Amino acid sequence: MTRRMGVEEEFLIVDGFTGAPVPLGEVLDQLSDYPRLTSEMKQEQIETCTLPRLSLSELAQDIGAGRKNADSLARRAGARVAALATSPLPVESTIAPGERCAQLMERFGLTAVEQLTGGCHVHVEIESDEEGVAILDRIRGWLPVLLAISANSPFWNGKDSSFASYRFQAWTRWPTTGPANIYGSAAAYHEEIRQILASGVPLDKANLYFDARLSHKHPTVEVRVADVCLFADDAVLLAALVRGLAETAARQWRDGVAPVPASVTQLQLASWRASRYGLDGELADPATGTPRAAFEVVLALLDHLRPVLEEQGEFAAVESLLFQVLNRGTGAAMQRQSLGHASSLRDMVSDAVQMTCLPTTMLREAGNNVLTI
Repeated sequence: MTRRMGVEEEFLIVDGFTGAPVPLGEVLDQLSDYPRLTSEMKQEQIETCTLPRLSLSELAQDIGAGRKNADSLARRAGARVAALATSPLPVESTIAPGERCAQLMERFGLTAVEQLTGGCHVHVEIESDEEGVAILDRIRGWLPVLLAISANSPFWNGKDSSFASYRFQAWTRWPTTGPANIYGSAAAYHEEIRQILASGVPLDKANLYFDARLSHKHPTVEVRVADVCLFADDAVLLAALVRGLAETAARQWRDGVAPVPASVTQLQLASWRASRYGLDGELADPATGTPRAAFEVVLALLDHLRPVLEEQGEFAAVESLLFQVLNRGTGAAMQRQSLGHASSLRDMVSDAVQMTCLPTTMLREAGNNVLTI
């Protein structure tokens, strides 16, 4: 089965000169005639989403178009957009208007006040909730690897955090984040959701921020663990990996292959390691939980997905995109490299704006001009 997939990306709106975040989310939302662009909880962010797509080339086109349209719209308001998962410069973010945002602020206090982080969420279609839960149960161990590949938030309030993804550290202050247990059935999943909501802590289902979940809006598995990617290529790669994981997991379920029985604590430690080092150290081996060189774990992921990717004719493209990240570095590595060449964080943000709108490899090679604004 070739499953449709879609990508949501959360971008930072920045002043084109200073690089500082600016609260223009509602303004851009109102100016936009682009149907797949929406404002977020914080006014310094804007989100784009693709259509559900079967092919990587179509998805790459949508991702590139979303980024270019968001930046074009920001320019009309005197700003730019940057695919940065946290602001490198200090910021006091601005809450969006509306009752729900006010409720989030009232309930979660400083966690909500300081929350200005950008993620990349990948949706993959499922045939049923039963299949979806089976997928969730079997992809858990690989989610920290996706976090490491996407890591793109080394700076926080003007300082180097020493983390590759400090977004993940800030994000997991919410009470309903991180890895989940093995459920075993859709009934068990929905019962846990019912119990969580009955606790009175989250506002609603939208406030459940697990690393991966069943979407409460669409018939999809939604993987939410990743930083927003600095490069469009990496967003395409992330989507391909998530779809490959979903299809591989569904086949394992149908073949009676049990999930790897990693505990939530083991997965939390694996995610911490991925957040801290990205691809510049060791990652937890999903099969054993023990540290291995990041390069080896990433190759193990590629090997895990090889049958599905080859069947779908995507192996060569995914391999190329994956080795591009390994050779070039993650978004976090590129931010630090850019700062090494730049004279200030402001100049680094300016570099990030340019990287955000680079066309994907697929579109460059095809000479595709459909993204012209």
